[in-house]
Amino acid sequence: MRTVVAKFGGTSLADAGQFRKIRQIIAQDPDRRFVVASAPGKRFDGDVKVTDLLLACCDAAASGGDFEPALTAVKARFEAIAGELALRFSLEGEIDALRRHLSAGPERAFVASRGEYLCARLLAEYLGFTFVDPEWCVCFDAGGALDMPMTLRTMGAALRPLQNAVIAGFYGADMRGRIHTLPRGGSDVTGSLAAAAIRADLYENWTDVSGLLAADPRIVDGARTVKYVSYRELRTLSYMGASVLHTDAVMPVSDQGIPINIRNTDKPGDAGTMIVRRLPEGETKYPIIGVAGQSGMSVIQVEKLMVSDESGFTAVLLDMLKNRQLPFEQCLTGIDTVTLVIRGDLLEPWKEDLFREIREKLKPDYLGLTERQSMIAVIGEKATDACDANVRVLQALAREGVPINTINQGAGKLNLLVGVPEDRYEQAIRAVYAAID
Repeated sequence: MRTVVAKFGGTSLADAGQFRKIRQIIAQDPDRRFVVASAPGKRFDGDVKVTDLLLACCDAAASGGDFEPALTAVKARFEAIAGELALRFSLEGEIDALRRHLSAGPERAFVASRGEYLCARLLAEYLGFTFVDPEWCVCFDAGGALDMPMTLRTMGAALRPLQNAVIAGFYGADMRGRIHTLPRGGSDVTGSLAAAAIRADLYENWTDVSGLLAADPRIVDGARTVKYVSYRELRTLSYMGASVLHTDAVMPVSDQGIPINIRNTDKPGDAGTMIVRRLPEGETKYPIIGVAGQSGMSVIQVEKLMVSDESGFTAVLLDMLKNRQLPFEQCLTGIDTVTLVIRGDLLEPWKEDLFREIREKLKPDYLGLTERQSMIAVIGEKATDACDANVRVLQALAREGVPINTINQGAGKLNLLVGVPEDRYEQAIRAVYAAID
């Protein structure tokens, strides 16, 4: 018998109707034995996510304000789901406990986690599954960092004896019992950890789209769904702005070669996207699988004659960033130049101080800054094996008259990174997609 872990996102759990869809999906495949639940998301445009309501409660309580209106809205969301599904689960005790916590001086992580906790309790009741509280099996160290080895051991021990279970996503606890949360999208990570802990055959990530698209659908109409993508390609796409799956959610399952299937709760018949280590026999590997990008970048250019012959020049420059805990996206070097691409919002507080130190210590012939740039990644592990792939991309940008400020082709041959002005970003994305589709 196969074992499938199925994680459902906030839109998949937004109301009672979505709960019914989940039960139908689970009933269609008995191998879907373990379910990971997010907090209820938006039901319609302009609606508020339950997690945001909880954080509003916490902020009001922390400032001495009235948190009852937001707490009443939270209670109403869960009561509507329980009432429509005729569940016997009583919310009164849970809401009263949360009210006492808010009144006594709230801990933000605990309050934020109650959306997943209560949603998972209701879903377990509705499916007839055992509820598993990640407080006991998703482990954090004293500093609030996820302890993955311990989590895999404890979660495996908690889940293996069970036939079926619902696990709340997004949070866990340290050895003192203090609740900690994973970053936004953390329920994806919980699902991945659960799949890795029990060595599942498949990790399904159910959301509101039918898989990973080859380009942002808000920019490219009719962008195709990617059928297969590798772990590395997905991580790069996610890092560069494709938001279907949290980047950290890939690592636990990729270590064990467990495939991930991104599916659509509203269209369960769609195959979605499979994220795999290797393509199944007979499947065609496309040289380029997608294009993604990030805006809000700044480009620093440092020029000095024969900088490549000056030992330690680049190391000193990077140490300046390290001392300010200022990460960079790219570092490009030439005979006379070093070019750094840095997020503009992170650079802004350090800009004057950093430039002063560069001038004093490195004495460059030229020091320049170009702001409001976008970085576009053309991604595919086989892209450079197709000798004309990158040529087509650059030619497409040239035909559109889009200026190219930086070009970076990594030695790993995973992607081509191109820098363009921010106000030409969408035009560049459309041009590149047309060239590779």
